[in-house]
Amino acid sequence: MDLTIVGCSGSFPGPESAASCYLIEADGFRLVVDLGNGALGPLQRYAALDRIDAVCISHLHADHCLDMCGYQVFRAYHPVGQLPPIPVYAPAAAPARLNRAIAAESTSPMASIADRFDFVTLTPGTIEIGPLRVTLDRMNHPVETYGFRFEHNGHAIAYSADTGLSEPLVRLARGADVLLCEASYVEAEGLPPDLHLTARQAGEHAARAEAGELILTHLVPWNSAETALAQAASAYAGAISLAEPGMVVKPGP
Repeated sequence: MDLTIVGCSGSFPGPESAASCYLIEADGFRLVVDLGNGALGPLQRYAALDRIDAVCISHLHADHCLDMCGYQVFRAYHPVGQLPPIPVYAPAAAPARLNRAIAAESTSPMASIADRFDFVTLTPGTIEIGPLRVTLDRMNHPVETYGFRFEHNGHAIAYSADTGLSEPLVRLARGADVLLCEASYVEAEGLPPDLHLTARQAGEHAARAEAGELILTHLVPWNSAETALAQAASAYAGAISLAEPGMVVKPGP
């Protein structure tokens, strides 16, 4: 099971990275996790868009889902003809949300996004996506948001999506090889609660979960990378790194 960081910028694309997007590959199966604004372009460096097997959307903020609109165009108007629908695992409101984004109306030539993708509604629990065992739970964020634990061949990758302080995230990350955790904030006075984690709080979640490695992601461009690393290290003694576009993570020895 390989994890490729496609985009890791928090809340909006930065000068060096698209918004949230991750590629998980196992046994030839390719799962895209989140497809935020700016991510469809760099995704093509790591996988052919007509070879993606499924998409998983953690929540419906633009920096995690908006490039699904461009991906619909790719699959609807491909030179070989319309490509068959692939499953998209997402909150229940995803088709309506994305149809508003593409301005799909009865008088529009753009078909409903549900014509190009088979939407599967996420709920807490465990499902199978291709060869991956996926456990998901609600995160602490203003809109319906899911964190994930991806398991394959004895290894596990946990992903926080967007969240404030979250007991379910600790459970999802328990003993995982890798926790890919948002760190939108550095410590400061007056941070809004129940929205995002600081880098220190990401470290605290990793420590409590006894995760093998912590990768900080959802990095807002104006924050200091060095500060984020130092704050995470104050709470977690394991290996810590910053997500970077093109980084490939291979859980295991």
